[in-house]
Amino acid sequence: MYEFVTGPLAWLSFGIFFIGLLYRLVWYIRGLNWQMDRVTYSVNVAYGIRGALRSIFFWLVPFGTHSWRFYPGFTILVFVFHICLLATPIFLMGHNVLLLERFGFSLPTLPEGLADVMTLAVIVAAVFIILRRIALPEVRILTKPYDFLVLAIAVAPFLTGFLAYHQVGSYDFWIVAHVLSGEIMLVAIPFTKLSHFLLFFLSRAQLGMDYGIKRGGMKNKGMAW
Repeated sequence: MYEFVTGPLAWLSFGIFFIGLLYRLVWYIRGLNWQMDRVTYSVNVAYGIRGALRSIFFWLVPFGTHSWRFYPGFTILVFVFHICLLATPIFLMGHNVLLLERFGFSLPTLPEGLADVMTLAVIVAAVFIILRRIALPEVRILTKPYDFLVLAIAVAPFLTGFLAYHQVGSYDFWIVAHVLSGEIMLVAIPFTKLSHFLLFFLSRAQLGMDYGIKRGGMKNKGMAW
């Protein structure tokens, strides 16, 4: 079973992941319409690019925007969750050993103790995100079971990996569950809210161009809008 999930099934999952993301990228760009969005995508490009880069940069910096500063506790929670969610699997020693065995190269690795802490940070942050969705009426009214399912898909590889590494119960069971949950997440990314992995950058760039041209550098330049 382990050979199957780390072999053919892994290749299939990565294939769906990359092809799905490429599809979402193309579909998003093809859906842009300057007349509808009122953004000049091919005119005043320098102003648009500057606005897009500013928008992406400040949203990637903790407390870089007014929205991030409005809820400081939630901002810290979100950044801890996302940084650990992305960095831990990329720089995990076990993953890089497999990378070296399969492809002949590896990335820098995290100390095992730090990887453990970051794994627990993802799990704990997810618990607080769930509690927030339940506790706050303004968030609860927008929350559906689908949102909890997506969060569970994102966290499952970390929980199963932690249990496998510390050999809680059957190692063989948890390691297969870890690989399978990781592959489920890869497949789910292009087709669920997890696609903000890519769409965040596209939407922030689009909004940044909008503000950079219409309300920023091009203001008072005689434009009709």
